[in-house]
Amino acid sequence: MEPFVVSALKYRPQRFEDVVGQESITKTLDNSIATDHLAQALLFCGPRGVGKTTCARILAKKINAKNDESADDNNFAFNIFELDAASNNSVEDIRNLIDQVRIPPQVGDYKVYIIDEVHMLSQAAFNAFLKTLEEPPAHAIFILATTEKHKIIPTILSRCQIYDFKRISATDAKNYLQKIAESEGIKAEEEALHLIAQKADGAMRDALSIFDRIVSFSNETITAQHVSVNLSILDFDTYLHITKDLIEGNIREVILSFDKILSKGFDGHHFIVGLASHLRDLWMCRHKDTVELLEVGEATKKKFLEQSEKASLDFLEKSIALTNACDLSYKSSKNQRLHVELCLMQIASATDEKKKSKPYIKPPTKRDQKPTITQKKQAVVKEKPAIVVEETAKAVKTDTAVEEVPTPAHTEVKSPTTTDKQVDENPIELNIKLKGVSGLSLSSIAIQKSIKANQPSNGKSKRDQKFGQERLEDAWKQLSFKLESEGEYNLAALLNLDIPRLKNKTEIHLNFPNKTNKVELESEKAKVLEALGDELKNDLLTLVIQVNEEEQKNYIYTPKDKYEQLVKINPVVDDIRKEFDLDLN
Repeated sequence: MEPFVVSALKYRPQRFEDVVGQESITKTLDNSIATDHLAQALLFCGPRGVGKTTCARILAKKINAKNDESADDNNFAFNIFELDAASNNSVEDIRNLIDQVRIPPQVGDYKVYIIDEVHMLSQAAFNAFLKTLEEPPAHAIFILATTEKHKIIPTILSRCQIYDFKRISATDAKNYLQKIAESEGIKAEEEALHLIAQKADGAMRDALSIFDRIVSFSNETITAQHVSVNLSILDFDTYLHITKDLIEGNIREVILSFDKILSKGFDGHHFIVGLASHLRDLWMCRHKDTVELLEVGEATKKKFLEQSEKASLDFLEKSIALTNACDLSYKSSKNQRLHVELCLMQIASATDEKKKSKPYIKPPTKRDQKPTITQKKQAVVKEKPAIVVEETAKAVKTDTAVEEVPTPAHTEVKSPTTTDKQVDENPIELNIKLKGVSGLSLSSIAIQKSIKANQPSNGKSKRDQKFGQERLEDAWKQLSFKLESEGEYNLAALLNLDIPRLKNKTEIHLNFPNKTNKVELESEKAKVLEALGDELKNDLLTLVIQVNEEEQKNYIYTPKDKYEQLVKINPVVDDIRKEFDLDLN
């Protein structure tokens, strides 16, 4: 039985063409070797498991073998020296390395020194290494590798040619795992390999280690469920199901699904982060240009596209904002489970119009609005026949002949088919215009009295339904809520200054702290009484506003008033002012 070799070693790239996700770097290094433009000090930096040490080894072998393609890799093994700076970080270790650099290679053209985790070197070791790194022998090439470039001193960085390795994308990692699975004769679902690649977070070495672990569990058949169970991560179907309930506003099912997830041992923070990522992917699906940003398989992408069509952009944007806020404040929350549940409730009711808060009184529509006093007067004029106008004008003409003004030749008395624009004018002004009577004369007063006497009754009597104190307070509160919902906050605030008191059946008494509030409310008295009359079915209401003089005295508005108040409390204050000849201004 052959000994087991982990995939990270068994499938370690031996050529630049096999390195995954670092095409720009491998091409640059390959061209540098081919054209003899390779620097003598190179710095490979980047996250773990992305191929820094692998590329350094490939480069070291290819430098010596470029003129001998048939040479075996082991032929130049003695020309490659690897030093772990984590355990050899002293000045003595660097001095031993410098002593070895002076000796030329026995085979090949170059000696290659690979110093891994170079950021672990001490300050003194860095300083001892500076001169050799700046002017190395012609046969020596240094390749430094690190995951933390910011810890390397600037004098070292300035002497190296820097190569920044990037994280390996989930798609590239998935494709590489697919090749390994095929070569090993292992059946693997595309979604399962995507989950492994995402869990590896851009590190191919981690992806290969996870792959070996899943293969041992699944007995050469890898499914998404196997990966989800072993890695304690939630698969795409879980988030698709929960998002479906969120879109439908089914809060009960969402909370029950979250409880099942917690009962399986998953962390609430991990869940909310995954949900935010899922919602982000759905948003990407809503635009043709951003669909390619999804790092999922084709089958999963179709599911995402179908679900994204059921969710509006407004819902997705609000949901992403809520999940992001929950993620940021999760660790500081005392009740973390409730914190996540509240976030889910808010998302589920983001587009539920029925559950949105409504004002206590529905703002009146055009059909429900009562006609104003001006509208009632206009309606009366429209119903009034032109004959009454003519008769009134004649009666006034006989009594006030001295004040009559000749009618211009172009003036015409309209028949009953007068246009609305002309009828909408004040009836007194209309008669004056028709007959040329001055609006400030006695004749205008007579016309007004005659018109009022001839106005037909509308057949409606004043309402006088009885009500009590409790009914008055309810109507008062409802009016206040209505005004707030319509944006009239000042008037609503005035109504909330005091509780109305009912006296003499129709008198509403209020006590205000100052005259300013009284004047403001009296300017809107007609509007308030009209609204209360409609609510209480009573048109005989009156509003009596009194100013509480004692409260008014407590208001000190000027510096002089404040000073006088202080003198009343402590007369010594005035003595101090006189002593130092102080001015109140």
